[in-house]
Amino acid sequence: MKIQILSKTLILFVLPLLIIACKESTKENPSRNESVVTNNPKVKTPKGMVWVAGKTFVQGAKKGDPLALPREKPAHRVTVDGFFIDITEVTNKQFKAFVDATDYVTVAERPIDWETMKKDLPEGTPKPPDSLLQPGSLIFNKNVKAVANMNNYGQWWTWKIGANWKHPSGPGSSIEGKDNYPVVHIAFEDAEAYCKWANRRLPTEAEWEAAAQGTATDQVYTWGNDPNILNQKANTWQGIFPVKNEPKDGFAFIAPVKSFSPNSIGLYDMLGNVWELTNDLFNVNYYKQLDPSKTLVNPTGAEVGYSPDNPYQQEHVMKGGSFLCNASYCASFRISAKMGMAPDSSSDHVGFRTVATPDMLE
Repeated sequence: MKIQILSKTLILFVLPLLIIACKESTKENPSRNESVVTNNPKVKTPKGMVWVAGKTFVQGAKKGDPLALPREKPAHRVTVDGFFIDITEVTNKQFKAFVDATDYVTVAERPIDWETMKKDLPEGTPKPPDSLLQPGSLIFNKNVKAVANMNNYGQWWTWKIGANWKHPSGPGSSIEGKDNYPVVHIAFEDAEAYCKWANRRLPTEAEWEAAAQGTATDQVYTWGNDPNILNQKANTWQGIFPVKNEPKDGFAFIAPVKSFSPNSIGLYDMLGNVWELTNDLFNVNYYKQLDPSKTLVNPTGAEVGYSPDNPYQQEHVMKGGSFLCNASYCASFRISAKMGMAPDSSSDHVGFRTVATPDMLE
């Protein structure tokens, strides 16, 4: 099922759902595996991945971060076991190999079933014309000249029939020559299907933050705490969002992977470029329900998702921000930042990377 921007009537209800089987675990784990790579000769680092050593770090809003939102607070200590994570976001080339091997069809390419779709919409939402109930995905409107209300996301997002991972801007567009770009227009189900094929899984939010921190434990950004070098370190939006784009970082929109320097453990684009899906459910109140005096061990997020912008679906956490993030708008180019993604939604600024644990590789 796909939630989409299909008419002026639906925009008021559906678009916030698009833009903006996990259980919390606090039990001690006696089999921490920080040194498993050196202790187990059978487990070697998979190609294209890097080892994240088990660590204790601060998850959530950092002290002195003026951009931190309530859903990122309070900060709390978390311990995660070691794991492997992709050095880059999954690329078009990698996703194509999966599709070629399995004949998989992404959510954005599938026919739309209105009877299924309306179950996740407010009661009484009128059915759009059949001409609009066609497979597609969200793309950023690059021709916005003025914005009346920054809360009206429909001003800069367009439902594009025919947009999908192979045609990221819609019919006539192509990924030819873009093997090393992040694959986009990926829904949660698509990412899970790729993971199953590749013997991987999506990271938890805690694992993602641990990886983004690199060798550090309490940084705002993957490179430290200095916001003044953002343009040198990540692909984000410069200028006035969404009406004036000044690509001072070298890229107006999406960039190839590895276009910016890696963090301290060799991970590229953990901030900016495209949002990255995680396995955790998105709940704006989750951190408030925790006891910040206790250290969580391998947490897997909220037991139940909750987003006031989308009370009809269980969204998943996405991390890292994208090429559309600007300090005056979402400011999600920070490690603690997060947003929710409806499970059947996709767009041209959301992708994913995968993780693997030693037990998955033995």
